[in-house]
Amino acid sequence: MNNEVVDLNLAEPTIFRQWTLFMENRGIINFDSSETRVIDSTIGIFDDSDRLIATGSSSGNILKYIAVSDDESYTGLFNSIVSTLVSRLAQRGIFHVFVFTNPEHMASFEFVGFKKVAQTDFIVLLENGDQTIESYLQSLPRIEGNPKIAGIVMNANPFTQGHRYLVEQALLQNDFVYVFVVSADYSLFNSQERYDLVKKGLSDLSSRVIIVAGGDYIISAATFPAYFLKSNENTIEYQSELDAQIFKERIAKALGISSRFLGSEPFSKTTGIYNRVVQETLEPDINVHIVERKKNDGRYVTATEVRKAIKNNKIDSIEKLVPDSTYDFIKSNLGRLQNRIERGMNINGN
Repeated sequence: MNNEVVDLNLAEPTIFRQWTLFMENRGIINFDSSETRVIDSTIGIFDDSDRLIATGSSSGNILKYIAVSDDESYTGLFNSIVSTLVSRLAQRGIFHVFVFTNPEHMASFEFVGFKKVAQTDFIVLLENGDQTIESYLQSLPRIEGNPKIAGIVMNANPFTQGHRYLVEQALLQNDFVYVFVVSADYSLFNSQERYDLVKKGLSDLSSRVIIVAGGDYIISAATFPAYFLKSNENTIEYQSELDAQIFKERIAKALGISSRFLGSEPFSKTTGIYNRVVQETLEPDINVHIVERKKNDGRYVTATEVRKAIKNNKIDSIEKLVPDSTYDFIKSNLGRLQNRIERGMNINGN
């Protein structure tokens, strides 16, 4: 056996069957298509009989599906798989890497330099590279004294009067509010556009509202890929819990946040499950307030309605649904936004 690492083409049915059988024998049995179809690359090691004995995959900056044969003579192959994946990501300019695993395998990743970010009963998130959650937290502005502080997480795709209403409700009960804008770029409006629209839409409240990017630690592709992909309910639940644990144990503690405000979710199943799990995970340590969505002419204000109006070239219908800054941006960039939709950008979801 030469321990040569080779690329595996999972689009090839024979390779895919061999790979899935190997993974199932290692106890990995739930292959959600929304997870496997976004894999960027998969590598493997075969023995002299052409049997797969080790494998690993990557998707963005996330390592996935890492497994090694139970034979004790193959234990060193774990390091070969992980180091090869990390090296290949570095060659692509990716130096901050995450991995999901179950608690019993956490020590193996810690041994090769990964550090735990958060853990639930079923899953652990670890990271390695030139960034850490500690450096992220150190980069965030702090509020002096002992004020009452709330937190809000929003994708704001785009920022609407409904988002602003949620912030206003939080300010009625708190001295300051941190607004975390999701950084992942899976939305019609990109991360910089969404951040800028939130900042402009709340500019008159800037003395009490701190707007920050969520980075890799709040509803990101690392902590909560099910938010951006169609996934089954179990996947959404365990990823929601992990995301909530990071907020509870790391972010809220560092910033002195004592409450979290969420908008009610009458339409999106994913966000509805997320709200429920966040409430179950954060309370009683952090108070969770689920605020009924703002209505306009008897209808809930949603970013989805705004995006549909962009697609259908009916932006006059959304003038009351968004702040002036959002409306002006949409008018000025209508053609570009419509081109994104024509290229296949999904206007549904969150």
